[in-house]
Amino acid sequence: MHIIPAIDLKDGKCVRLRQGKFDELTVYYDNPQEAALRWQEEGAQVLHVVDLDGAKEGEIKNLPSIKKIREVFKGEIEVGGGIRKLQDIELLIKVGINRVILGTVAVQDPEFVKKACKEFPQRIIVGIDAKDGFVAVKGWVELTETKATELALKMQNNGIWGIIYTDISRDGMLTGPNIEATKTLVEALDIPVIASGGVSGINDIIKLAQITKLWGVITGKAIYTGAINLKEAIKLLKANL
Repeated sequence: MHIIPAIDLKDGKCVRLRQGKFDELTVYYDNPQEAALRWQEEGAQVLHVVDLDGAKEGEIKNLPSIKKIREVFKGEIEVGGGIRKLQDIELLIKVGINRVILGTVAVQDPEFVKKACKEFPQRIIVGIDAKDGFVAVKGWVELTETKATELALKMQNNGIWGIIYTDISRDGMLTGPNIEATKTLVEALDIPVIASGGVSGINDIIKLAQITKLWGVITGKAIYTGAINLKEAIKLLKANL
């Protein structure tokens, strides 16, 4: 299982939001490539980058910062945040991004996901944000009547590379991930699942690592505050393989 550091971009800086709220924001790095270099040095092989301004506007807004991260980071990079056009996916892939994350658009326009998968095979990840098992959209503002597992199975049939599953009631709260919901999703699918939201310490990572076939876990606030030492966590996982 990969431990995947998150780099959230706002106005070109590396920040963290609390439960997705723009008015509850902490700036960690003025230059996001410094964060990328730090996590690389500590052993990260995959980075999760979110364009927060893009998520708000519905188009890529932090491309210069994304390019800088790509220039310094040698591993795989996945990028999301308001991506709703095939041109935007193409643009990110051209600058060297490995996989592109689609969020709200997956619920609102499943046909677009199909098209994207045809055009860019094995490059599309769908981010599913859920609360009490139901999918939330539009920056977590709206709760739908679609079950997370139902949407994930539909997206798997569309040919996506994998799923990022976020329990939004826990994100940025350091309250621990939703192990049961994550396990249910992993067991229902044949494609990679990455867990996200609520990772508060090394014990959460150990619990998630016990879910057979879980591909990765994204951690943000916990590594920035020092609640998790990334280097030690990666070492611990390797020792327990």
